[in-house]
Amino acid sequence: MPEQTPIGPVDSSTVPRFAGFATFARLPRIDQVEHADVAVVGVPFDAGVSYRPGARFGPAALREASRLLRPYHPELDVSPFAETQVVDAGDIALNPFNIGEAIETLQSEAEALTANGTRLVTVGGDHTIALPLLRAAAKKHGPVALLHFDAHLDTWDTYFGEPYTHGTPFRRASEEGLLDTEALSHVGTRGPLYGKRDLEEDRRLGFGIVTSGDVMRRGVAETVDALRQRIGGRPLYISVDIDVLDPAHAPGTGTPEAGGMTSRELLEILRGLRDCNLVGADVVELAPAYDHAEITAIAASHVAYDLVSLLSLGKGA
Repeated sequence: MPEQTPIGPVDSSTVPRFAGFATFARLPRIDQVEHADVAVVGVPFDAGVSYRPGARFGPAALREASRLLRPYHPELDVSPFAETQVVDAGDIALNPFNIGEAIETLQSEAEALTANGTRLVTVGGDHTIALPLLRAAAKKHGPVALLHFDAHLDTWDTYFGEPYTHGTPFRRASEEGLLDTEALSHVGTRGPLYGKRDLEEDRRLGFGIVTSGDVMRRGVAETVDALRQRIGGRPLYISVDIDVLDPAHAPGTGTPEAGGMTSRELLEILRGLRDCNLVGADVVELAPAYDHAEITAIAASHVAYDLVSLLSLGKGA
């Protein structure tokens, strides 16, 4: 069967950007194509948050902010929507009153979406959703390398005795053998912790740490070089909590911390990861009720666009 020409976004010269359906970047829906290489899927779920709620509205806000995205990425020299078939797969509906059931549902839905080779950029939602997404990725690729962009470690054991929250997904993922412990790193962490033991336990799980201060002192190029050496050619999953950005760049999030990265630094680091074996990614913790002038939503939409662009360049494409 001849290869199908990808269906791209709605032409903004014929339909204004502020009109029409608000799919991601105005791309076609998954039911409008025969096969998708990359799918952007929303997970409007925030039952795992420990402070501000509202990330359940993140997918809708990100899609709305993505209307202004354009089809050519000059920094990566790629037209992701022409190189690969990218679609909006809509939202995965989860039980907001049962975290265990929600996790199982998301894992099952992610496995179904990726069964035929489609790779996901998942938009949350709170960071609880990273665990079932990693389960699905590891089931397909084996233990994966992980770059976790976040103000926080998210490797705590429990909150109020509960093992499944937005602060615990990467401890569970490590315990379940989903991660390649030779290739794990947090990027952009900062702020106070409960105690020094948090760092000791995180190190025991195999994580390296690049703080937001490290990024500032070393610069983007040195940071990227260190991350690439750690990752190597392993299957890579990238998880981006939008609170990795300073509140000046991302006020609309559930647990903001001062002293974060700029949106420029985050995007440049992601772009430095081209040619890595990216197999999936997520962007989480966008809480639009706390946003101003779509600052956070715009940043998150550009992060998602860069992740889609990296997938269109990646080895799995």
